Amino acid sequence: MLCFGESLNVMSTKIGKAFKERDPKPIQEEALFQKEKGMDYIDINLGPAKKDGPELMPWVIQTVQEVVDDIPLILDSSNIEAIEAGLKVYKPTKQSPIINSIMCRPARYEKMIPIAAEYKADFIALMWGPEGLPRDENERAALCVELLYAANEAGIENEKIWVDGIVTPVNIQQQQSVSLLEFQSMIGDIAPGAKSTCGLSNISNGPPVYLRPILNQTYMVMLERNGMLSVISDPLDEKLTAIAKGKRPDIVEIVHKAMDGTAPDPSELEKELADYVKTVDVILGRKLYSDSWLEL
Repeated sequence: MLCFGESLNVMSTKIGKAFKERDPKPIQEEALFQKEKGMDYIDINLGPAKKDGPELMPWVIQTVQEVVDDIPLILDSSNIEAIEAGLKVYKPTKQSPIINSIMCRPARYEKMIPIAAEYKADFIALMWGPEGLPRDENERAALCVELLYAANEAGIENEKIWVDGIVTPVNIQQQQSVSLLEFQSMIGDIAPGAKSTCGLSNISNGPPVYLRPILNQTYMVMLERNGMLSVISDPLDEKLTAIAKGKRPDIVEIVHKAMDGTAPDPSELEKELADYVKTVDVILGRKLYSDSWLEL
């Protein structure tokens, strides 16, 4: 599983301030930290960047690549001009940069797909359609076919596309967590060669902070089993990275067994593994979500 570091983000107080003040030190420290923690890509998230995006994105890219030039970058902003400006100064890496993201809305993809094609960038195909979040896996599949067809027509092959079916918080949309798993298992058939990713931490957006790691880690393993190749994740969660890099096969095994309904009763397991079994049951909707599911 590839890890896309999520914390070079305008929403961070420290990083947001550094962006605004054009202070390279916190940005370069964060980039080096993500490299140390084993991130495979670094996501540069400027948010809307309505005022100065076309000037800020190139500056941030150059600032990062001064100290980390061997890790590919993800250009993340809703400002299309900022994305293109960043691609113009991007120093080539072994893997192509990724545009995050192109929504399945003609008004967006008709402008952004040509940019991806011109600069030979990969892009994240976000399954957010004209009516917003798809209701189920079938609506996700229909959006996927539409967006990939448009990209193929522009000369972009599936192998340069990372499909994002959209993760939603499990505490308010439990069924959507299952729908995404179903959609993930369909991608190989409806989009041969396409890759996949997601904003993993959305699954735990809302539950108490102490519950977020177990939700993120469990859902990552579940998604990977259904074919997901990468996740946008928190570099601070060293356990999640270890699982992603194959260093905790015991956790992967117990999550798979829990998905299949063949895991031992949690009372028969040590607490660490028992918590993963309980979390699978919550994500799959076998048990209703509550903040106390690990205590039950």
